[in-house]
Amino acid sequence: MSWLQNLYQTYENCQDSIGYSGKEKQRPLLPICHITTQAHIEIVIDHKGNFRRASVITEKANSTTIIPCTEGSGSRSGSRPENHPLCDKLQYVAGDFTNHGGKVTSGFSPEQPYNDYIEILSMWCMSPYAHPKAQAVLNYVKKKALIEDLIANQILYVGKDGKFLNKGEVSRDKNQKDIFSVVDPQENAFVRWIVEEPGISESRVWMDPTLWKSWIDFYLKNRNDKSLCYATGEYQIISKNHPKYIRREGDGAKIISANDSNGYTFRGRFISDEQACKVGLEVSQKAHYVLSWLISRQGYVKGDLAIVAWALSGAPVPQPTDDPITLLFGDIPSDEDFQSYTAQETAVQLKNRIAGYGRKMDIREKITVIALDSATPGRMSITYYNELSGPDFLKRIETWHATCAWLHRYREVQDSESGKRQIVPFIGAPAPTDIAEAAYGIRVDDKLRKATISRLLPCIVDGLPIPRDLVESTVRRASNRIGLNNWDWEKTLSIACALFKKYKERKESFNMPLDETRNSRDYLYGRLLAIADILEERALYKNEQKRATNAARYMQQFSQSPFRTWKQIHDSLAPSILRLGGAHYYKNLIAQVESLFDPADFISNKALTGEYLLGYYCQRQKLTEKKDNLLSEEHENNHENLE
Repeated sequence: MSWLQNLYQTYENCQDSIGYSGKEKQRPLLPICHITTQAHIEIVIDHKGNFRRASVITEKANSTTIIPCTEGSGSRSGSRPENHPLCDKLQYVAGDFTNHGGKVTSGFSPEQPYNDYIEILSMWCMSPYAHPKAQAVLNYVKKKALIEDLIANQILYVGKDGKFLNKGEVSRDKNQKDIFSVVDPQENAFVRWIVEEPGISESRVWMDPTLWKSWIDFYLKNRNDKSLCYATGEYQIISKNHPKYIRREGDGAKIISANDSNGYTFRGRFISDEQACKVGLEVSQKAHYVLSWLISRQGYVKGDLAIVAWALSGAPVPQPTDDPITLLFGDIPSDEDFQSYTAQETAVQLKNRIAGYGRKMDIREKITVIALDSATPGRMSITYYNELSGPDFLKRIETWHATCAWLHRYREVQDSESGKRQIVPFIGAPAPTDIAEAAYGIRVDDKLRKATISRLLPCIVDGLPIPRDLVESTVRRASNRIGLNNWDWEKTLSIACALFKKYKERKESFNMPLDETRNSRDYLYGRLLAIADILEERALYKNEQKRATNAARYMQQFSQSPFRTWKQIHDSLAPSILRLGGAHYYKNLIAQVESLFDPADFISNKALTGEYLLGYYCQRQKLTEKKDNLLSEEHENNHENLE
């Protein structure tokens, strides 16, 4: 139950954040006994319950609405879904719904949805906790003229017989913003209220904290089913239906559920669900609501997998699923963020940012990391859970980014002026989702991606070793250069280097700059491949040819039989050497590298490990920088000759 207790404590510490955040993609932190839904129609009435006007909510960003709910209505489903007490669909709030051909849900009699709605709203309005806005809504809906008013204001469409029309029966422009542009059929429209009253600044019922509190007080005071809460050890109102919509809106999976009385849920163990688990309504809703809020605000969500780390105080913390660019600049960085940054400066700034989290955090702060996944649409499980002290968590995140760091060139930003996308180099650890794509391809299956990220989470948070099969899979894909497009291969190569470096960290260390004194067989063979690749690449450029080099074509074969393949690659360099006027620098460099080999290692055809990629990358990086300098010098010399 510690996860519930931690989430409950986080909710209590973040009371100031309850309500709308103002950010489009961030879900609000809900008050208890409330949910969010997408509204389609906005009806404006006065404080006496008289209709004034109505409109269709055509902007999706503006349609998210906080509404009061009961336990049953918050998780409603089936043939007789329970009504909400204030804002709801037309079949509940409109007394004249069936007069215009509206069909209620199959389990109801024609008038039952409206009568149930009036009953609970009346109980609220007659209680000591009544709210003037709720009373105004009650006065209006009792007139049973809601559908008539919406028809008169051209919100709903009916035929000559007064019955609802289908979308195809209405003459309308396809681009027209009307009720059919937000919901079809129109009878399913969801209504929210605006109650205008002189002297009251906030007329929107879904934005009024006093109305939220009014409903909470009424609902909780009318519940007498108290028992021992297993999470707090106190006597509280016990939750019978725990919240859903945890990972995203429309997500039906629950962490706590017990509605399978005929299956295997209790067989041989318990007679009722209450014997297995009893959690207080306030504890359950606060824990689930703050978890949903945290996931939308700072978590990772892909498919059915959701991962989030948070501080109990609500203080911001780095996420284990982020790469350095996201940690520094957010999910959608702009080109302005990188105008004064080099890849090395990004690594320094990341270290400073992580240290900054620590300075803002109490030394006694507790950090919780949780991963959620679901095997079925209705059941969700906690697949990973850990609690750490704040300094310990930050230290592990910093260690991951330091020990798995490499120079990467696969992140892009959009230029604010030209609109073109440009590559942003950075030094640090790749994100787990990028590691999954590097190991299994950019079109990796969702289940495999999810499994890979789940396997990496303990490596990041707990400091466990990288799985060997994951490293080997990434190395194999990086060796298959000819089978990948250039961008995908460059990304896979740098990630393979990062993973192999991390995998070997307990036995030996590797540097990103070229180590010209290292004489291990695999590293040297990688250097030879890079020299041959750059040599031929430069010759092709000079001859204005565009094709893959022999080093690129034979890279996979080279990784399996380096000595035999190196002879083929070396022999194929003759034409390129001639084009470059002897290519003395490259020839001397090849000889220099070959002299570092142990003769027995050089003639061995034993398959190479991922270390050869490190030698290849580092040598290629150094030669590329030298080539760019040479081309720049040639350009300057040509420019001077023309002058």
